[in-house]
Amino acid sequence: MSSAKEDILARIRTSLADAPVAPEPQRNYRRVSHLNQEQTIEMLVDRLVDYKANVFEATEANIADVIAERLGETSHYVVPVGLNRQWLPEDTPTRTCFTDSGSTLEPGALTVHQLDAVDAVVTSCAETGTIFLNSNQDEGRRAISLVPDHHICVVPRSTVVELVPEAIDRITYERPVTMISGPSATSDIELIRVEGVHGPRTLDVIILDQ
Repeated sequence: MSSAKEDILARIRTSLADAPVAPEPQRNYRRVSHLNQEQTIEMLVDRLVDYKANVFEATEANIADVIAERLGETSHYVVPVGLNRQWLPEDTPTRTCFTDSGSTLEPGALTVHQLDAVDAVVTSCAETGTIFLNSNQDEGRRAISLVPDHHICVVPRSTVVELVPEAIDRITYERPVTMISGPSATSDIELIRVEGVHGPRTLDVIILDQ
């Protein structure tokens, strides 16, 4: 640590030495859902569609076909190293899967320019009404879900919860957390919606019945 940084931090600690003790926060909000799984899934689908995501259903038997349809006949796509390969369609001369190592410091990590050249990314996730990506092995690092223009996210039904506190209990802050509610979008001063500005232009969510 540099001397200048040490000086700055020391001054901050000195300034805060006589600061009052912050009161204990009141956690009187709901932390456990009262909905059953079907009701929670229905709520999730409704919110995703409202945010202009595309929602599909699949089983272990046909998920590769669903993903293949979403990728199209001609597609170069990336997957995180820990994704279940049985979910993926076979490569063809015009459709190729690339694996990202999960860290920019590890061999096999795609550069930003390489990610920008792929057509799509396929990941898994953890869920509430918003998709939580926690940089797990089957979710990948943040870059692979933000740079490609098309994100196909597989959501196992067992991971879907209603409330944010329920999702927070399932993730770790030792790794980056990305929250996605729909395709990346923003509005200009005239409130004209533009998609694909800060992340994928297209979000396909596949709810997997395991």
